[in-house]
Amino acid sequence: MKYTSQLVAKPYFIMALILFAGQIVFGLLMGIQYIDGDIGFPAIPFNVARMVHVNLLIIWILFGFMGASYYLVPEESETELFSPRLARITFWVFAAAAVATVLGYLLVPYAELARITQNHLLPTMGREFLEQPTITKFGIVLVCLSFIFNIGMTILKGRKTVVNMVLITGLVGLAVFFLFSFYNPVNLALDKYFWWFVVHLWVEGVWELILGAILAFVLIKVTGVDREHIEKWLYLIIAMALISGLIGMGHHYFWIGPPEYWLWMGSVFSALEPVPFFMMVLFAFKMVRERRRQHHNQVAVTWALGTSVMAFLGAGVWGFIHTLAPVNYYTHATQLTAAHGHLAFFGAYAMIVMCIISYAMPILRGRPQGNPVSAQKVEKFGFWAMCIAMSGITLALTVAGALQVALQRIPESGEALSFMATQGELMGMYWVRLGFGVLFALGLVAYFASFFVGAKTVDVEARAPLPETP
Repeated sequence: MKYTSQLVAKPYFIMALILFAGQIVFGLLMGIQYIDGDIGFPAIPFNVARMVHVNLLIIWILFGFMGASYYLVPEESETELFSPRLARITFWVFAAAAVATVLGYLLVPYAELARITQNHLLPTMGREFLEQPTITKFGIVLVCLSFIFNIGMTILKGRKTVVNMVLITGLVGLAVFFLFSFYNPVNLALDKYFWWFVVHLWVEGVWELILGAILAFVLIKVTGVDREHIEKWLYLIIAMALISGLIGMGHHYFWIGPPEYWLWMGSVFSALEPVPFFMMVLFAFKMVRERRRQHHNQVAVTWALGTSVMAFLGAGVWGFIHTLAPVNYYTHATQLTAAHGHLAFFGAYAMIVMCIISYAMPILRGRPQGNPVSAQKVEKFGFWAMCIAMSGITLALTVAGALQVALQRIPESGEALSFMATQGELMGMYWVRLGFGVLFALGLVAYFASFFVGAKTVDVEARAPLPETP
């Protein structure tokens, strides 16, 4: 650790992992409810469990992005963070808002929560992924503004690198596009049109810039490859991500009422979205193959390579499977969508957060060369368990989605099954999905445990300072 202000990243990483564990708990509950809908009712019905599961996903990844930024920006800028105190205040405000909101979902009926939080003054609640009370949304805006101000001022007073510039561009985009969550038109088609300005332009737009910046930073540190070489790849990847992602938003407009040209634009540009993710795979493996030194934190290298592969499969391949309009006509809102969503979020964003935590947390704890070998073995088990489990979940949901289309969507006569009858036919796949969900939870436990293995016996070699990176 070169700068003491980097320590402010530590509570962000810890909070991210705690919320991640909470997300998995509610994911397992939902997996059980798919099989037996009465489980948890009426205390935690399925709609509440899903709302908490999805909101925890968004919140913990944001905590991870913030922790990553507070860690890497001082090092990239070669200066201390502009205001560590502001970073700590921001953490507690965001943590309090997150916990209070989740408790509100669990303890108060949603309609009552809307009344208590005075949603009628500026109605923003009731939309998927944006269920947060209006007052919480204002809190998120304030947190984002203080966070970006802190990061921006640090970059302004220090060295300007490509990694920093790409990162701050993604963070500003994240904040700007969130403002569309306050626009809630009465017309449903118009509402959905602008709703995707938040959801799509986050996960298939500006978040990809953040992903690219963090991945580039980790690869610079663990490979020793020339910064200029990595930066050229980063420019190329983010250019393709923005070109395909921005207009590719049209694949969400197929069936909500906008003009017919979105069928073509959405299909063509969505078909290009796997390209930047494939380039990311080539980028990561090429940098590791050309590395100038063997970093002791080998599991961080594993996370970097795994992120590129799983992101390509989830966001690229599984997105392409059902993104063309003639195919999406049948697959829209089936379990194929869930398969793509699970693998894409895990591969692209959950894994990059765990990657930077795997690299940075040992350093923040006084181990500049990473955790001991014994701890890395435990973490590598967690890595493979989670990757295999998510692949199994994705395949189970893919088969379920294909069956759903065949039984419910394709038959155009009276032979088509109803929605609930179709769900009964998919029960076997839901059991498989639940089994892999348990394996995923075990992998996450191993990931947590790795930070405590060998905590009192650090190798002398692990205490040695890292050689300077170009």
